[in-house]
Amino acid sequence: MKNVDMTVEGNILTIRIDLAKEFGESKSGKSITIASSEGNVSVPDHEEIKIGLNIYRKK
Repeated sequence: MKNVDMTVEGNILTIRIDLAKEFGESKSGKSITIASSEGNVSVPDHEEIKIGLNIYRKK
């Protein structure tokens, strides 16, 4: 994962992302990637639950 921190407390999933970071252009070149799970990944301590996340801004 890039710039994604996930924690679970009880039944609450918290996702932390630094919006000041950038990881360059998307594959299409239309946006700038800020954070990504880089595909579907398991939620910590809940292997049966998956999340797919992309955070970006337009160029």
